[in-house]
Amino acid sequence: MMVDVIDRDGLADFLRHRRELLRPADVGLPPGARRRTPGLRREEVAQLAGMSTDYYSRLEQSRGANPSEPIVASLARALRCDLDERDHLYHLAGLAPPLRRADRHVSPGLLALVSRLTDIPVFICTDIEEVLWQNPLADALVGAAVGRNLTWLWFTEPDTRRMFPEEDWDVLSAAHVADLRAAQARRMGDTDVNELVSSLLADSAEFRELWARHEVNTRRLGHKRIIHAEVGELDVLCETLLTPQADLRVRAFFPVEGTDAREKLDLLRVIGTQTFA
Repeated sequence: MMVDVIDRDGLADFLRHRRELLRPADVGLPPGARRRTPGLRREEVAQLAGMSTDYYSRLEQSRGANPSEPIVASLARALRCDLDERDHLYHLAGLAPPLRRADRHVSPGLLALVSRLTDIPVFICTDIEEVLWQNPLADALVGAAVGRNLTWLWFTEPDTRRMFPEEDWDVLSAAHVADLRAAQARRMGDTDVNELVSSLLADSAEFRELWARHEVNTRRLGHKRIIHAEVGELDVLCETLLTPQADLRVRAFFPVEGTDAREKLDLLRVIGTQTFA
């Protein structure tokens, strides 16, 4: 879909810059003979992108026909563009970049970071609230939830709500739905989002009513009261950090200052998932 006029000079500069940054080894090509210029040759990029060298050369010379979406996608792959670079390439070509798909992969760096947070409950979730990882303190506070969807549990399994004061249920329900609306808008057409929404519409009257309001909001920060069967009610501040692609979330629960939440979390940290005598 065309969204703007093509920036031919900007496109040519970007293609040249990306080509010069790559080495043959970066794209699986042998080093070959001695090279007079840094990076890949034009014919190598054209071969990787599945187009003629003449066509590619014209793009680098700010000439030729406007590239189509498949051509731009091929160039982004050939030039090893990350998502931001890919989107920039689309914009330079006067095209709307593809919607970004959610990634369920937790990078080693992110896992190393959250593993160091041992004194607060921490979760890693997808943008539709499927839990991918949680630390032992999160397990002790709310129970094991890896592989489960928090929004689905909220609307279909009543026991989930017993961890929160009843007077907070309406606010939490609305937040779940508005957050899912935001994810659907961001990833329109993705099967996992559509299937979750369809299932909730079929199984929950409350969800259907809230969904019809069309409220949209991505949750990042919020005060919560969590009820634990053994240590009682905890006042925590839920901070949500998004990955650059906004497809994964790190959700951390900090004790509210001036409450006994810190002492209760410390107690849970010592006892873990054991049952009190």
